[in-house]
Amino acid sequence: MRRLIIVMCVLALAGCVAMAKVEKGDRTIGDRFAVKIEGAWNHLEAPGLGPAQTWTMEGLPVDQLLIYTGLKDGELVHPSGDGGKRKDFAFSSKMQPDEIVAMFEGMLTRDGSSFRLTKMEPSPFGGLKGVHFEFTRIRKVDNVVLSGEGWAAVSKGELFAMLYMAPRLGFFPRHAARVQNIAMSAKIRE
Repeated sequence: MRRLIIVMCVLALAGCVAMAKVEKGDRTIGDRFAVKIEGAWNHLEAPGLGPAQTWTMEGLPVDQLLIYTGLKDGELVHPSGDGGKRKDFAFSSKMQPDEIVAMFEGMLTRDGSSFRLTKMEPSPFGGLKGVHFEFTRIRKVDNVVLSGEGWAAVSKGELFAMLYMAPRLGFFPRHAARVQNIAMSAKIRE
């Protein structure tokens, strides 16, 4: 009986997740953000994923590309819903680039994972002045070492950002150049 209940719960949860193929070419995401995609990605939609679009090439536990398009002042960068047990991290339109990176660090370490910033530099993103950063994250749940890279810019008080993470051995190098090309193709409409 217990096994049946577990199987039914898994099947019910699986029905809540939708995956759509994002084909290569020019794509508009949100109202004011556009990118050029090289190669197909999978776009996941599920309750609790938060304000970012979540894309993956290999599957969510392996790699993920988070795309934030027009996060407004005061909005959380992650799903809440854990009853206030973890600290919330919200975007503020007054944030400086280092504060934006620190906000993402906080988001990525809410579960007890570790984060080490390895590079942060001013960099254009979406045709605006922005920030580029690289990091290493050790996931608490399985101790997998992830490499990550992010870009962010603020336009009209809204945050536009991309974060890519994957296991540093094998998977990150496999798709990093493709993600960098997406970031370099990004356009934010003013």
